[in-house]
Amino acid sequence: MGFLSVLSLAQRWAAERLEPGAAAVDATAGGGVDTLFLARACGPKGRVYAFDVQRDAVNRTRERLAAAARDSESGSGNGSIARRASGGGSAPPSLAPVELLLAGHERMAELVAPEHRGRIRAVMFNLGYLPGEGGDRSIVTRPETTVAALEAALGLLAPKGIVTAVLYPGHEGGDIEAAAVEAWAAALPSVLAQSVQYRFPQKPSAPYLIAVSKR
Repeated sequence: MGFLSVLSLAQRWAAERLEPGAAAVDATAGGGVDTLFLARACGPKGRVYAFDVQRDAVNRTRERLAAAARDSESGSGNGSIARRASGGGSAPPSLAPVELLLAGHERMAELVAPEHRGRIRAVMFNLGYLPGEGGDRSIVTRPETTVAALEAALGLLAPKGIVTAVLYPGHEGGDIEAAAVEAWAAALPSVLAQSVQYRFPQKPSAPYLIAVSKR
């Protein structure tokens, strides 16, 4: 049996902190994979915020949520699909309301509702560019805004909450961003947070994971 992928481990660590009614943030919505995962984990009484600067990413995330809503309806045969939040996200009754935000993740401290500040249980980052057909690979996450977003995320976390960041050193500029995130995590005071790295050392260009758990 092999090791978990970095994406699977990020979700596992986030799931350990989440429970029905929790609030969480997808800092890089992309195709909506983590957004949907968080919405399922938080449940209908929770709340999820999903950020992306690309309208295509927001649309893909909205479509993934809508597909989950259709699957839920066809499987259960009941329940209406509620339109959710200002971003126009949709969610079936089994999912948390999702607020889709066409905005940089460095603005999360400003855009997360006051009642959820200091109560967020998980913030997930999947850095780099928007994958898949039609994704613009010239639009990538940047060290300066990523580190600012990580700082904001840490401030929003509840005690024992977690930030996960999947890093991609293999694309142009990705190694610089990864080094900046590593330096940020390593410099955190141990009384504030604990950080960990999960990496495959035989594949130095492969994606890897850094996670930070707030004390």
